[in-house]
Amino acid sequence: MPLCFRKSSDASVQRFDKSLEEFYALCDQLELCLRLAYECLSQSIDSAKHSPNLVPTATKPDTVQTESLSYSQYLSMIKSQISCAKDIHNALLECSKKIAGKGQPQGIL
Repeated sequence: MPLCFRKSSDASVQRFDKSLEEFYALCDQLELCLRLAYECLSQSIDSAKHSPNLVPTATKPDTVQTESLSYSQYLSMIKSQISCAKDIHNALLECSKKIAGKGQPQGIL
């Protein structure tokens, strides 16, 4: 095979390899985007499922829905959410202190 055809063939193979590599890189990016979209959708669905219903305002009494919470129910729920968040915070803080304590060398006698 003449040298000029071999160079042309090598260039075509290199272009094909580069194009194939770019294609796989785009496929990887698309997969990441789809996973992110799925996670966002799942989080949105969970948020809608676990979020409190709206509290009717005094300025719009005609928009009161049967599933809406009274203000006292809303306050009670928010207080329980804050309490739960504090418990989680304290548990994480305690765990981090235990982990930090294990990393330090014991005192030498």
